[in-house]
Amino acid sequence: MKHMLVTLGCCISLLMGCGSAENAVNFFSLQDDLALGEQVREEIEGDSSDMIILDSTAYPVIYGYLYSIRDSLLNSGQVRFKAEFPWRLRIIQDDSTLNAFCAPGGYIYIYTGILKYLEAEDQLAGVLGHEMGHADLRHSTRQLTKMYGVQTLISLVAGDRALIKQVTSSLIGLSFSRTHEKEADECSVKYLCPTTYNSDAGALFFEKISKEGGGRPPEILSTHPDPGNRIEAYRTHKETYGCLGAFTQKERYQKMIKTLP
Repeated sequence: MKHMLVTLGCCISLLMGCGSAENAVNFFSLQDDLALGEQVREEIEGDSSDMIILDSTAYPVIYGYLYSIRDSLLNSGQVRFKAEFPWRLRIIQDDSTLNAFCAPGGYIYIYTGILKYLEAEDQLAGVLGHEMGHADLRHSTRQLTKMYGVQTLISLVAGDRALIKQVTSSLIGLSFSRTHEKEADECSVKYLCPTTYNSDAGALFFEKISKEGGGRPPEILSTHPDPGNRIEAYRTHKETYGCLGAFTQKERYQKMIKTLP
């Protein structure tokens, strides 16, 4: 299986205390995030895209399952922009890619590769919480601003199709800063904490893939430094927040995954 970049990021909220926003300036409004996310959605799901998106009407069981997990996290009381963003989920059919990413405005994409690689429902909840955190903290527009500049992104929001294609490609493989990744990990714990899930389940993904790397860390960890420290941080956050959930739901998860093509 090809190990590609996994963008597992955080959900630090100024209001909820998930990480720290570093008083970072974002030149884009929430509406800009939504507009950009919609442009990216159209590019990814358009006829010219190379990606195969599983139709939600053709796979109602797995989509219903994913949305139930998403709703558990949204109802945790920790998602700052719960009502402002659509938090829309789509599955990309590609078993060779261990990845999930979230476009600005809460448009979440999960590859079948990572769905089949994970072993239990709490692990998927940890991944979803991580990606939702990126959107909630608006990490993508902050990172893209650094890459392209404000004027370029203004043109993007205005509908520059060639630029939209370019930025969409960048977004799919976007590398977040070390701080953003730490924030995302903390958010994953914070979102899961009020649920019945094992709140540090996000660490299990890193444990598994680190072990498979043997003496040489797999490519997937090349832009995610100090996996050992991140695993420890998950556990520390769980203890700090006093999270008590312990459910993994492994059997239910394995049953749902069998509905994938």
